[in-house]
Amino acid sequence: MRLPALICLLALATPANAAALEEHYLDLRDRYIARFSAAKESDEIYKQHDAALKELTGVLRGLVGPVTIKGLPAEGKSNVDTLFKNDIGFGHLDGLSFASEGYKTQAVVTTTTLLRHWLGEHREDGMPQESGAALKSDRFYYYAIQDAAFAIYAELPITKPAAVSAAAAVLGVRGNGDLKGAPDEIDVVAIQGDKVYFIAASRTVTTTPIPACEKVWKQMMAKPIDKKDPRGDMTREDNAMTAFTACFAKEAPSQSWFAAVVKKAQSQLDLLPLH
Repeated sequence: MRLPALICLLALATPANAAALEEHYLDLRDRYIARFSAAKESDEIYKQHDAALKELTGVLRGLVGPVTIKGLPAEGKSNVDTLFKNDIGFGHLDGLSFASEGYKTQAVVTTTTLLRHWLGEHREDGMPQESGAALKSDRFYYYAIQDAAFAIYAELPITKPAAVSAAAAVLGVRGNGDLKGAPDEIDVVAIQGDKVYFIAASRTVTTTPIPACEKVWKQMMAKPIDKKDPRGDMTREDNAMTAFTACFAKEAPSQSWFAAVVKKAQSQLDLLPLH
């Protein structure tokens, strides 16, 4: 069957056969991953890889349906941007990705079934398997998009719209190196019916250091390194980061900038086609 005809059939799909269509997408994706991961890289393979991503995008558009997210391009593309297992960024959340220039704002729309499957694929990465727990985990926001780690600094108390079954928002820092800094990214997730909407906005809010938490960081980093631990310096820093972000989450609601951050997170929901 030619691709355009397949897309038309997917677009007309009913909930009764949605599961079969999701299985079709996953089977197609996995066959492409096996093919390209075993192939010798060449210009021809790269060309075939780009064509495969376009095909997967077409299937996803049929699964997800038309989506309009305010301020972002009308046409989404596959959020899975590599089918080579050894590539950095392999294993992003299956869904349609919509991004502003420079990826300052990025949204992903998927289905609850594809989300559950993806969580299962990342079980060995320490990913919580229940969606509610996953949305409170750094790992979800790290593996879902882009190629940079993410540290949650605080959960944001947004008001869940009546039309959605679940909504969560977090404030954090994304980066490839040191994740200690002034958090400036807000990530929001909303689940409505069988659709999952994820929107991340970086460099969107201004926060300031919290003296009490800076003190916690310095105290933790002043502790001696465990010489029996082969990665003692990293362990000390990880423990310091855990204590620091726990302090930040506790103290953030009392900061002068917190109300504006929550308001910004709430406004992110207004960009989504929730009804």
